[in-house]
Amino acid sequence: MTESAGGGGVSRAGLIGISVGVVAAGAAAGVAIDRLTVGRATRRRAREELDAAAPFGTLRGRPRTVAAADGTELYVEVDAPDAGEPDAGALTVVLCHGYCLNQDSWHFQRAALRGGLRLVCWDQRSHGRSERSRSYLAGEPASIDQLGSDLKAVLDAVVPTGPVVLVGHSMGGMTVMALADQHPELFRERVVGVALIGTTAGDWDTVTLGLPAMGARVWRRLGPGVLKVLGSQVGLVEATRRVGADLAAVLYRRFSFGAKDVDPAVARFAEQLLDSTPIDVVAEFYPAFGAHEKATALGTMAGVPALVLAGTKDLLTPAAHSEAIARALPGAELVLLPDAGHLVMLECPDEVNRRLAALLCRAAVRAGLRPPPAIRELAGPQ
Repeated sequence: MTESAGGGGVSRAGLIGISVGVVAAGAAAGVAIDRLTVGRATRRRAREELDAAAPFGTLRGRPRTVAAADGTELYVEVDAPDAGEPDAGALTVVLCHGYCLNQDSWHFQRAALRGGLRLVCWDQRSHGRSERSRSYLAGEPASIDQLGSDLKAVLDAVVPTGPVVLVGHSMGGMTVMALADQHPELFRERVVGVALIGTTAGDWDTVTLGLPAMGARVWRRLGPGVLKVLGSQVGLVEATRRVGADLAAVLYRRFSFGAKDVDPAVARFAEQLLDSTPIDVVAEFYPAFGAHEKATALGTMAGVPALVLAGTKDLLTPAAHSEAIARALPGAELVLLPDAGHLVMLECPDEVNRRLAALLCRAAVRAGLRPPPAIRELAGPQ
């Protein structure tokens, strides 16, 4: 028997079909054209060749496990210029990844920065190599505030002293804002730089995902329920993912990148990152975004060197949200990269790396340190 989704009599299957159809409609034509021009076997071989040749996601650091407040084990890696722990005055950069990603999404930034200073990369709870959220499995809803608490646990365990630069993309930027809300003293005493990349301080419910007005309204009303249903059918959804790999690849590209000429290997890497996130984790965090309102927390960062960066074709956290963040942070550098999408750090790595290096130079000066030569060279003329 088909389960009803509510008093209106819409079936669970119908609810899923309507909502997924709203999001996928624009991509379906692209898949159809692709099938006419490139055979399935050819596409499969191309994916296999890209997987074998691309080095993305292979950078590894010294592993650590950090216990969150609820006992969830968070996976952390530390990249340091030397094998030992730095002195208390050394600058440390903490990279916080986004929704449905993991620390490997920082591949290009990690490759560019790891030789010049200490990096801390971590997988947010339920993502990557971190443990599935214990509190969520016990029935507590996921929240961005909990992620802020997790970041504090990582800092306490891995970076207990010394100046810190916090870099967050998408959900990772929200995590940094939650930390600022919970521990403003850190931003007065230890945080000497902040980068907020492709993120938002609130008003998530106004995001249209690039859909027409009617489609956006339908998704806003039905989306959370659809994801909840999908999250309860993990086996079925994961099997369907494999069958629908062509459609998924088009959707991933649409919502990840803005330009049409993205390196196929980079697009494939993004596809792998997103595919590695189980549907129940997607469902776990999606409702948390609507409750994220941290505009007032931005005031805590006032005076701290800041970079606010986004792509002008970001459909998930539109550039207008970055502009709003920059207005709340006088003195912040606002960078909007033309035609770039949500995964801007993968799509435009050279420019993102250069802007981050410039921020790190400003942060080092604020901390009374001399920027490492490799970082100064990467930043270029200031």
